[in-house]
Amino acid sequence: MVRWDDMGLKNVWLANGYERVQTSYGAGLRFEDVEGLTRAVCLALARKPGKLAGAEFRYLRSAGMSLSQSGLGKLMGIDAQSIARWEKTGKVPKWANRMIRLVFEAHADGNAAIRRVVSRINDVDRLINQRIVLEQSPKGWRARAGEVAEAAIV
Repeated sequence: MVRWDDMGLKNVWLANGYERVQTSYGAGLRFEDVEGLTRAVCLALARKPGKLAGAEFRYLRSAGMSLSQSGLGKLMGIDAQSIARWEKTGKVPKWANRMIRLVFEAHADGNAAIRRVVSRINDVDRLINQRIVLEQSPKGWRARAGEVAEAAIV
């Protein structure tokens, strides 16, 4: 068995669905269906008994719904720093623990309203965090034509 430690998860183990490979960097693993694996991990986390650990909460937010901390904060009506603190310390309030599970399950089940809300939040985050690339030309500084890339969110 192999531990799936993506994003700091400590309690997820894979019985199969991977292949051990040798790369130019050393031993590695290859997965046939990473999207399916991510979905299965998120569903297992959403349905597990007990509270979510900080890394599990982060995994549902990030891998499960592609939400930033500020995006989830907007959805929950709180600030991004609270989300960051819960993920770091693992001290997720009961209401937030329940809410992220419900939102993820509805999102995973294809609930159109939830999917629209999550999609809108992600779109706004992308627009807010766009990077504008400037270059100097003989006529002065200008934004590079068509050059808009997502900025790293720290």
